[in-house]
Amino acid sequence: MFDIDGVIRDVGASYRRAIVETVHRFSGRRPEPAAIDALKAEGRWNNDWEASLELLRRGGLGQPGQSPLPAFADLVAVFNGFYFGGDPDGDPSAWRGFIGQEPLLVERPFFEVLSAAGVAWGFVSGAEPPSARFVLEARLGLADPPLIAMGDAPDKPDPTGLLRLAHVLAGPLGPEAPPVAYLGDTVADVLTVQRAREQQPGQRFLSLAVAPPHLQQPGREAERCRYEAQLLAAGADAVIPSTDRVAEHLPLTPRDSQPG
Repeated sequence: MFDIDGVIRDVGASYRRAIVETVHRFSGRRPEPAAIDALKAEGRWNNDWEASLELLRRGGLGQPGQSPLPAFADLVAVFNGFYFGGDPDGDPSAWRGFIGQEPLLVERPFFEVLSAAGVAWGFVSGAEPPSARFVLEARLGLADPPLIAMGDAPDKPDPTGLLRLAHVLAGPLGPEAPPVAYLGDTVADVLTVQRAREQQPGQRFLSLAVAPPHLQQPGREAERCRYEAQLLAAGADAVIPSTDRVAEHLPLTPRDSQPG
């Protein structure tokens, strides 16, 4: 199973930019990418609306003598204005926001190769359903892909969504079920697998992680190393170079015909 943001698509110029511009709209300050990385590394801020609000809070809004924090609904409206640039539930061709600036990190043949190898796959993401469906269906051309998105389950690191989709893909979970792997790019993704293990101790889970694309740019090797160390410290079984290398790390054996 895959996260979407930072794993299937590069959101450095979309979701992350929407965080920056939302914080700027309400505070006049633009947080540095390192500040967002540090927040994500805490493992609690998978929801970018809540991450934006927390950055505003840490910047002083809501404190005595400072401007009040915005209402959450107002922040969401501003964020979605930047990200979608149109009605999130409307025609995607009318969107004019940052969502149009998301390079894909894999293409459709990647999933065809996994299917041919007997690997069942799906997606567990905190992205809003219209955004998730847009990248998976409209851009990648996947027909009705198995998906748990925002609102379908509690936010990660709660493992409910991961466990639900794992059951769909692998059948009843337990010692006789095939192994279940999840690839994410944040500490919250790693912790989701850890908590799934706590709830299903007999099931074999594999936590794979990848550094987000903005940390894979030349000149950011030291930052990437620190970020990858945080993923491993949180409990990732392996950090892989890129999403398209994931098959090299799946426990494929003759009897593991359909890992999740």
